[in-house]
Amino acid sequence: MNLQVTTNLCEELKASKEVVERIVNDNISSKLDNYLNKFKKEDSEGFIKVTVNKNKKWLFDWNVNAVFDWETYRSEREDFKNLDDLINHLFDHIKWQLSDEKK
Repeated sequence: MNLQVTTNLCEELKASKEVVERIVNDNISSKLDNYLNKFKKEDSEGFIKVTVNKNKKWLFDWNVNAVFDWETYRSEREDFKNLDDLINHLFDHIKWQLSDEKK
């Protein structure tokens, strides 16, 4: 599968872009790898878009939109303080959505 990953970060996190991308890629390779195998066709495409903003409380609002072989998955959370925990949490939700679909 041709997988394209994009991250859209608020201005306050621009300096952390490399760290965010590493955590996102770690989550893709460790949590989603087995679930994405079913989409491994020659002409399959996948997109993951991670977006983060800071809200008025100075906490993080995030969402992950994923499309694998034209099937859409979405997870979003608000008011998170810890960046690592939030990214891991969102990818857990995407994994659970893919897992539920297998049944």
